[in-house]
Amino acid sequence: TFYVEMYRCTSRDITMVHVKRAWYNVYVPCLKTLFSFSFHLFLCVFFCFLAIVLYRVPLKWSRWWCKLTHGGLLFVAVVLSVLGVRAAFDFHTANNIPHLYSLHSWTGISTVALFTLQWFVGLCAFLLPWTPLAVRACLKPLHIWMGIAIFTLSLITSLSGINEKLLLTLNTEPYTALPAEALFANSLGILVVIFGLLVLKILSNQKWKNPEFENETDRVNRPLVVSKTIARKKSIN
Repeated sequence: TFYVEMYRCTSRDITMVHVKRAWYNVYVPCLKTLFSFSFHLFLCVFFCFLAIVLYRVPLKWSRWWCKLTHGGLLFVAVVLSVLGVRAAFDFHTANNIPHLYSLHSWTGISTVALFTLQWFVGLCAFLLPWTPLAVRACLKPLHIWMGIAIFTLSLITSLSGINEKLLLTLNTEPYTALPAEALFANSLGILVVIFGLLVLKILSNQKWKNPEFENETDRVNRPLVVSKTIARKKSIN
């Protein structure tokens, strides 16, 4: 059921946070200061997950409150992602490590930039009352597709970051020997993949869509229909 999948996703995200914390505490003690950076990013992914599946939850809220909650959750995720990137830049500067040299850093910056742009466009298009309905209807499919694409990019960034951290910190044994730290980090990567697949499964199930939120113009046009009906009754009387 829907709630079972929600529980699975939530438990996987919490497990990922604890596994990464254990990895840094046990195998990479010199990187404990970076845990706050990783914690920000995993929380960012979690808030993205909540915002994405919000329209699948059978809520009795109005369309406006669902939009507001969706935007609020994503705003928190944007702030956390920016804080995480800032922490990474500060760590690189303190340890004389070059910036933006790896595939992980490129995908990370691209994800944060697209995420921020997506949130701003969504605010202007779907929350501001003066946006034309035709523009909303046109942007909605692109907005949904971009949301899923950015979420997927965040998972790719997480996986490439785990691999990059292993290549930088494995000094005693080569990666090909598959030491205990590599097994630990690879397990974390598998958890990330499982989490992403569970979220995509929730999004792909058409039965869990809330039909009241499918049409961007239905609730807006309803007062107009009611007013026309009242005017027609008055003219008959």
